[in-house]
Amino acid sequence: MFVQPEATSSPPRAVLALLTAAAFLIFAQAFMIAPILPRLAEVFGTAPGTVGLAVPAYLIPYGVMTLVWGPLSDRFGRRPVILGSLVAFTVLTAATTLADSAGAFISVRLATAVGASGVVPIALALIGDLFPYQRRGQALGWVFGGMAGGIAVGAAGGALGEPSIGWPGLFLVVAAAGLVLLISALVMLPAAPRPQAPPALRAVVSGYQSLLRSSRGRRTYGYVLVNAVLHSGVYTWLGVYLHQRFGLDEFTIGLTLLGYGIPGFLLGAVIGRIADRFGRARLIPAGVGLGAVCALLLAAPMPLIAVQAAIITLSLAYDMTQPPLGGIVTTLSNNRGQAMGVNVCTLFTGFGLGSLIFQALLPAGFAVAFGVFGATALIATVLAIPLFRDERPSTVVQAPA
Repeated sequence: MFVQPEATSSPPRAVLALLTAAAFLIFAQAFMIAPILPRLAEVFGTAPGTVGLAVPAYLIPYGVMTLVWGPLSDRFGRRPVILGSLVAFTVLTAATTLADSAGAFISVRLATAVGASGVVPIALALIGDLFPYQRRGQALGWVFGGMAGGIAVGAAGGALGEPSIGWPGLFLVVAAAGLVLLISALVMLPAAPRPQAPPALRAVVSGYQSLLRSSRGRRTYGYVLVNAVLHSGVYTWLGVYLHQRFGLDEFTIGLTLLGYGIPGFLLGAVIGRIADRFGRARLIPAGVGLGAVCALLLAAPMPLIAVQAAIITLSLAYDMTQPPLGGIVTTLSNNRGQAMGVNVCTLFTGFGLGSLIFQALLPAGFAVAFGVFGATALIATVLAIPLFRDERPSTVVQAPA
């Protein structure tokens, strides 16, 4: 089996900056759809619920395809997969502007998900190749900070930018940025080693089974799922909550949601350094617990400024959990592309489930939905304390061969 070598020195900062920018852009375009759904429904002459299918049409294929890109990157190298996915992302994002119906828009979003899903998970696997575990948290923190910033800017930018440049203009701006990233990647991305004997399909299937067979793998992926359900459920419906609770319009909702990604964008690398220095044993339970507190606070009748503070703190909770969990994933197997593929598939599955579960609770009211999510996260916090107690910096973890 091919074993990716551990780096003995940090790669150029430009590579890390490139990967962070790619994560920012891809998550920005993914999350700029939700706030412009009413406008898209008006343009295509359909109901918001119909064009809203573009959201799961993107999330679900994105998650599933990471299970394909991961093994391909282990077989052919990280560079060709990332470059090919960037090409597809750029071309299909530009092609979105040609959609003249809800069906065409949903179809091109699905295709974009298939193409774009090879960038971020393989970028995370590449970081696992380039950085030793003792310094990996800080590097992952930068990339996850880029994701958080992309979520915030995408959600706010969609609401704020559409009236000025129209929805096609939003996609053209993203496509232009994608082209810049592609050119930069052609120059900067390192050529990773390739296996002399590529693994057979049976070995790939066995690799997935091995990842889920280990107790460390199951608990890590399990908390990736739980964390994604919590944050997606709460975040996806915050726009509707802000509109119903405070009567905010799209512009003000966009400004309010902008706070969600600020902690990760500013503190991602700092949180990563904390994980590297002190371990993940306390950081992960603390992050889950902080998310639980935020959800329970949102269930209370708070003023708008307190809700804004809870939204920002909820983002911090995500940054205290998902990047450290991602760091653990990079040690579960020497085939890091495959391990990270399972991670991203689990993450996006959780995103989709969280939105659906929260929606199912909404007939009982936002207070009940927030309360159920918060109480569940509190239980997960208590369970996380013993489950992750061994994730300390002194623990030497060897990936299975």
